[in-house]
Amino acid sequence: MSNITMIEKATPAAIADWLEKSLQASLAATDGPIPVTIPGGSTPFPILEELVGRDLDWARIAFWPNDDRIVPEDHEASNTGKMRALLEPVGAEVVTLTVMEQVPPFALTWLGMGPDGHIASLFPNTDPQVDDPQAIRRLTPDPLPAHAPFDRVTLTLPSLLASDAILFTLGGSEEKRAVFEAAARGENDLPVARLLSSVSQPVTCFA
Repeated sequence: MSNITMIEKATPAAIADWLEKSLQASLAATDGPIPVTIPGGSTPFPILEELVGRDLDWARIAFWPNDDRIVPEDHEASNTGKMRALLEPVGAEVVTLTVMEQVPPFALTWLGMGPDGHIASLFPNTDPQVDDPQAIRRLTPDPLPAHAPFDRVTLTLPSLLASDAILFTLGGSEEKRAVFEAAARGENDLPVARLLSSVSQPVTCFA
């Protein structure tokens, strides 16, 4: 875990501070747009609500969902729809994932994680590989989460790893932290462990 920085009990505002600093640095390093990939689910949206009030060059930031449920964007289960409603009013771009999309290297990969060690929609049953030849996959979690029983579209491990930095937000869950730390020590073969075993860039985890 030598390249992983663990930060405990951070508020959404504190995580937004970290994100603002990271995005400002990425924007300063280039004159062009910067792509960033962000998670769905319940944890990131309070952080994003804090972030949209910050003074960033939003028009130069393209947000890619890590994954999404295959539902219309106006469906309550759509991550992309929620992201679009929050981020487009400040001028940012939100990308709709399709299997044919060309995925750029990211300035930042921001991930959540489930208690089962899944990241994006790379659940244990999907057997994700760090040398996956596809950038994006359509797949079916098994078991399907009761709160979102839908097929998914997701970035693959190579796409998530092609990034200048990686951020995890675990939402203060002790269960998730234990899974994450075991994965970082190589004590399991869950999707998060496969990603962490291949990182070369700095990883920050808000536990």
